[in-house]
Amino acid sequence: MLHNIRIAAELAAPPKDVYAMYLDPELHANITGGAVTIAAREGAAFLAFEGALSGRILHLDPGRRIVQTWRSNMFRKTDVDSILVLTLLPHGRNGTLLDLQQLDVPGQDYAGISHGWELYYFAPWREYLGKRNRRRSRKPRGGA
Repeated sequence: MLHNIRIAAELAAPPKDVYAMYLDPELHANITGGAVTIAAREGAAFLAFEGALSGRILHLDPGRRIVQTWRSNMFRKTDVDSILVLTLLPHGRNGTLLDLQQLDVPGQDYAGISHGWELYYFAPWREYLGKRNRRRSRKPRGGA
């Protein structure tokens, strides 16, 4: 049986930054801790966690939405690709509310994926942004 996942996460960066971080292979890797193949262009391949995750970018709405096919190594060969939709909404002064929808997740991987988003993406992303924001706030500001 196929399932859908919907999760919201608050991130301490504007939507354009979150969008760029997800689609930049170096930043994406810095956040998740592993090599990533990804690019900010439709049709680009996606590989993460040593090939445990794979897919292809289907649609980009710069700074607002990323749509991609997505599958894990827990999917059976007969399972259809899942569709991942990341919608980035302004939240608070300089933050993002990331609305994640993942469609057609096979039953055997539903629990792992549901928990995996927080464990492997959102928690490390918040930690990365916290460190980045602290470094920025410590830099001396010019002025009169």
